[in-house]
Amino acid sequence: MSEVFDLIIIGGGPAGLTAGIYASRANLKTLIIDKSKTASALAYASLIENYPGLEKPLTGKELLERIRAQALSFGVEYREEQVVGINLTSEPKEVVTMQSSYSGKSVIIATGAMGRKPTIKGEGELLGRGVSYCAVCDAPFFREKKVAVLGDSEEAVKEAQYLSEFAQICYLITPSSRLKVEPSNPVFSNKKVEIWTGYSVKEILGKDFVTGVLVKDKEGQEKEIEVSGVFVYISGSQPVIDFLGEALKTDEKGFIVVDNFMQTNIPGVFAAGDVASPYLRQVVIACAQGAIAALSAEKYIKGRSRIKSDWHG
Repeated sequence: MSEVFDLIIIGGGPAGLTAGIYASRANLKTLIIDKSKTASALAYASLIENYPGLEKPLTGKELLERIRAQALSFGVEYREEQVVGINLTSEPKEVVTMQSSYSGKSVIIATGAMGRKPTIKGEGELLGRGVSYCAVCDAPFFREKKVAVLGDSEEAVKEAQYLSEFAQICYLITPSSRLKVEPSNPVFSNKKVEIWTGYSVKEILGKDFVTGVLVKDKEGQEKEIEVSGVFVYISGSQPVIDFLGEALKTDEKGFIVVDNFMQTNIPGVFAAGDVASPYLRQVVIACAQGAIAALSAEKYIKGRSRIKSDWHG
């Protein structure tokens, strides 16, 4: 039988990592599955100065790295993988990634709210027919074909690099004047990645399948680029729940419904952070919810009648 974790946390932002800290301190065998170390909303924040305990401001990325290091120091197992499916009704519960599958007695969903509804003309109509939000999932379908990646983040750059291993050419397109990565990033020397800064995508072209993108530069000049696939990495504000199907109860906006202890409608399944917070999005709140979710998970696993507080080492 494969290894069974006490707790699997999906998402490596402040909520997921804090849940990992509390779970590991409670001696739960804990696994965090994180799509990308740079994909959370906190990683995009240019400056954080209202988080308790900071003597001086930090970038969001720096703060996230500190919380991750703290979680790892307590023994959390960390895998950078894309979750593509989940079975929350089985015992143990199953989480499926592109690389493997994992079993856990309990699960915390902490995937944040940077998902998006289709906003580019043609995006919604061609979703699954050339438009994708997951390079790891769909890259093999575009072997020796031309593709476009939309976005300027470190995640977009990483996905463009990955796609270049399969595609004939990968166009990395962003309206920004520069990519949000260091000049030493290998993407700049990748001959199979063509970087188009200062271009916005007006339309994704195609009838039955993607055939190209229509872009416009800052002077208003339009140009068509022939591609067979478009991978969108433009951040939005929708809860990231695409891998869940209809497994959990959500509100009318798609946020996971939880009680005061971050429990969802399925016993042993919890949610924390922006994916379950339709009203307030603050790092300190995400961390607090992650802590509550982990303590609730410990109560569930150990069969306690009440939550056991974590006061000291």
